[in-house]
Amino acid sequence: MIRQTSRKYASAWEQRKLGEIADKVTEKNLDGNITEVLTNSAEYGVINQTEFFDHAVAKESNIAGYYVIAPGDFVYNPRISATAPVGPIRRNTLGIHGVMSPLYTVFRLTDAVDGTYLSHFFKTNGWHGFMKLEGNSGARSDRFSIGDATFFEMPIPVPSSSEQHAIGSFFSRLDDLITLHQRKRLWFAK
Repeated sequence: MIRQTSRKYASAWEQRKLGEIADKVTEKNLDGNITEVLTNSAEYGVINQTEFFDHAVAKESNIAGYYVIAPGDFVYNPRISATAPVGPIRRNTLGIHGVMSPLYTVFRLTDAVDGTYLSHFFKTNGWHGFMKLEGNSGARSDRFSIGDATFFEMPIPVPSSSEQHAIGSFFSRLDDLITLHQRKRLWFAK
């Protein structure tokens, strides 16, 4: 990530374990009240499952065992792809509650870290080294395997709150600008 060198952000960044700044979500959809099934795609992030697969993969009778995911929660998908060599970690930015397969790891931040900052951190490869060192490819070559206890030992660089906010805002604006230029390019290509 880009590190500003001004005096305003001159303090050293703390290293915190993921388990110190986030809690694993273990709430299950036992009453079946939540029917919106979500998935985590390396390319699109957290998205409605039917939009991603063009059909419902989960059966209504199965979703009682699914994790409840709230807006702002993070999801780790252990599926390996060309763009996610250890699987993607993405944030639920849909603004809705949903349910997520128990194959995924869902976690919720404490107040110690800005969610936008952490979301952009997980779009980098800055955490891949830890995963490659501590985990491995599962029995299926398209899955990455790492235990929950080990996963939550992942080191996270944590700057001051104001610097987290500045970094998160910078990359969000950059994402918006890229999206705008892509739309313009498509419009002119018509």
